Amino acid sequence: MRIQTGQLVALGYGTYIRSDDVVAVEPITEGRGPGRRSLVWMRGIPDPLVASRSEGAIVDDLVTPVDEATRMKAQRTALTRLVNVLDAISPGVRRILSEETDTDIDQLLAESSRVLG
Repeated sequence: MRIQTGQLVALGYGTYIRSDDVVAVEPITEGRGPGRRSLVWMRGIPDPLVASRSEGAIVDDLVTPVDEATRMKAQRTALTRLVNVLDAISPGVRRILSEETDTDIDQLLAESSRVLG
């Protein structure tokens, strides 16, 4: 993993840090409460900052280039809209689509749900 330099990374609740200054990210395992998901250690600051986002989400932001993150967000939004449209298709139309185009709407919905998490 390579940290992307010069990016702002959200810690939650309107707090942002520069990616260049992050030394370590650690999940909070004990004493975790509302808005306490991970600790972020910063260069030049002796105590860690408490973030309301998970360590995985913060690390993803640290290593993902901005243009790729923007593209991924657009893809997620498009897939979510598509899932909503497919989910609204009536059983009769699903049957016709299956017969005419060999398309299984239920299978597409299941695959999309796995991708979206």
